[in-house]
Formats: sequence, C-alpha cells, structure tokens
Amino acid sequence: MNKMRYEKLDGIRGMALLHMIAYHTIWDLVYLYQFDWNWYKSKGAYLWQQGICWTFIFLSGFCWSLGSRAKKRGIIVFLSGAVITIVTLVLMPQNRIVFGVLTLIGSCMLLMQAFDRWLRRLPALVGIVGSFLLFFLTRNINEGWLGFAQWNVIQLPEVFYCNIFMTYLGFTQKNFYSTDYFSLFPWIFLFLAGYFTYRLSHQKNGMQFLEKGALRPIEWIGRHSLKIYMVHQPIIYVMLELGHRLGIF
Repeated sequence: MNKMRYEKLDGIRGMALLHMIAYHTIWDLVYLYQFDWNWYKSKGAYLWQQGICWTFIFLSGFCWSLGSRAKKRGIIVFLSGAVITIVTLVLMPQNRIVFGVLTLIGSCMLLMQAFDRWLRRLPALVGIVGSFLLFFLTRNINEGWLGFAQWNVIQLPEVFYCNIFMTYLGFTQKNFYSTDYFSLFPWIFLFLAGYFTYRLSHQKNGMQFLEKGALRPIEWIGRHSLKIYMVHQPIIYVMLELGHRLGIF
C-alpha cells in the first residue's frame, strides 16, 4: 500500500465537503424552516447534489488503494453510517437516514477486501470503461429499471423489490423512505470506476500531479472529512435554530 499523502486529493475532498455542507444547510432551511426557495427543487439543484455525491463516491474508490488498514477504515466508515441511521431514527424519524452515503462507502471499502485480488487481473482501462457502463446501465435500478436518467431500457421484475435487504442492494421496496439513500447498486460501480482510475494513474505515473496542494485550509478539511461530516449537520441545525429563535429568518 502506498502511504504517501496526496494533498490535492485532500483538497478535492475538502471542496466537495464544503459543497455538501452548503447543500445540507439549504436543505434544512427549505424543509425544516419552510424557507421559500424554488430553485432548490429545480434540476440545477439536483445536478449540484449529484455532483457532490459522485465526487465523494468516485474519490473514495480512487483512494481505496492508498494508505493502510483498509479493513479498519471500512469498518469505521460503515459504523459511522450506522450511528447516523440510529440517531436519525430516534431523534428525527421523519427525516431518517437509512442506507446513506457512509453506509454505501463503508460497504464498498469492505467488499473490496474480498474482490481486490480478482479485480487486479483486469486491465485498468477495461475496468474504468466497464464500471462506468455498468453504473449507467443500473442507474435507475431504484425505480425498477435498467437505464440512465430518462432512458429506461429494461423493466425489472417486481419480485426483486420485496424486503429491506434487497433495498440495501438497490431494489427499493415499496414505502421505503430515507432522506439520504445510496444503495449498493448502482453506486458501487462508480466506486469501482474510481478504483480503476487510480490504478491507471499509478501505472502512467500520473500520481505525481496530486502530491502537492495549494489550498491548505481546504486540504485540512479534506484530511478530517469523516469527523467533520459526522458533526456538521447537528452544528448546522443548532445554528439555524438559534437564528430562527432570534427572528433572523
């Protein structure tokens, strides 16, 4: 395992986290405090949210081969997702998070422990192309289709959409609700695209470009992204509640 710190990766992760914090702040204003902002429900806001999520998941796959104790890191991320699920179910069930992004990333990290030795047999470029194709093919699996965006190709059998485990996989059962839902499929394929992109970059000596960063504060945020992610929503809520009670909005 390569233990070098690639500062530009920290910067990308930190910037994505700042965008996520901004997105969640606006979500709280709109849905918890009835802030009237129609743009937030528009296609542009959806693309913003998707861009943040794609960045985190792809980057997690890219960074999986870096560092050490990959199994331990995967367990920590997965359990962090479990903590968020339990807390939201107890304190705010109407806005519960079940199978959120941390559960997904932790699952992918742990599954890689089993499949890495086989995936290494694939040429990196083949892995990148295949992963993206599978991601786009399964993007609409939550809605019952193989396909991407408005292009539904094959309707999947309803029998797949039957229980909570199948919901975890991506076959979303009826009446399931989560404010942050990232099933294993299709998103593991985006994680794998990042994984294979790292391998190609490493083979082509492209990692040198990522060594030195330039935005130290943002890179610091990226290095502590999990801790910040775990506390950012409670901090946002406390600040917004204080502002609301003071009559600021």
